[in-house]
Amino acid sequence: MNSQDFLKGKTILVTGATGFLAKVFVEKILSIQPEIKKLYLLVRASKTDLAEHRLQNEVFEIDLFRVLRAKWGEKFSSFISKKVVAIAGDVAVENLGIKDQNILNEIFEEIDLLVHFAASTKFDERFDISMGVNTKGPLHAMNIAKNCKRIKAFLHISTAYVCGDAKEGHTLLRETPFKMDQSLKGTSKLDIHTEMNLLERKLIELKVMNADENTTKWAMKDYGMGRANLHGWPNTYTFTKAMGEMLLVHHKDDVPLIIIRPTMVTSTSKDPFPGWIEGLRTRRGRLEIGKATYKR
Repeated sequence: MNSQDFLKGKTILVTGATGFLAKVFVEKILSIQPEIKKLYLLVRASKTDLAEHRLQNEVFEIDLFRVLRAKWGEKFSSFISKKVVAIAGDVAVENLGIKDQNILNEIFEEIDLLVHFAASTKFDERFDISMGVNTKGPLHAMNIAKNCKRIKAFLHISTAYVCGDAKEGHTLLRETPFKMDQSLKGTSKLDIHTEMNLLERKLIELKVMNADENTTKWAMKDYGMGRANLHGWPNTYTFTKAMGEMLLVHHKDDVPLIIIRPTMVTSTSKDPFPGWIEGLRTRRGRLEIGKATYKR
């Protein structure tokens, strides 16, 4: 069975739907299999109408969808409305922040595939934000998948850089799953729950000090980089993504789990047309693609 046949009649939940890779994924699915049953697209928003507005403006109206729009013509909006359901939520919160129990019940009954794209991709993001999205987020999504009666696979988009920096003289890094609490440094012991507790204590400490928002932001950035380096990761992004993988592997139970670790993502190679890219700029000797930053 090819991918088009497999997707026919399926219902998919996609997190981080306004992100770079998720947009490409959604466009590809709608292009190759218009007979997909439904796409539930989770967007960080407080209300459904705000989620719908974000999808319309940040996804379906952008140039990436011009080929699909041309194909359907005046029926494009009708096609999207029949296939797509916007969901307001937040992956950093239990139940993915979905407040509508009716929507949750629909998800539990209908979802065949859950594709988890949502991530904070800034290398030096605040530790509390990165931990909430990149470490707790995947577990929250997996807990949703466990309740889905028809679930056939959980696809998690990670990053190749969870493997850390290659040691001098070694260029081959095997893509083996992380073990729970695995550290990249033999001199330190990683305990994810301890990291979460230490983070909470740090936030309380800053609150007691009456630290303002700017002070808290930079303290959280520095603290995250420090914890990452302590355990052998070069930055907060890769550290929290690695811990997210660990939690998924440890807590997946019988849910089929697929983890993809892409390297740098730049632009479309062929479909829907060559060269589509979003958010490219340079600054201070760095190349920034979307929200991820790479040293030149």
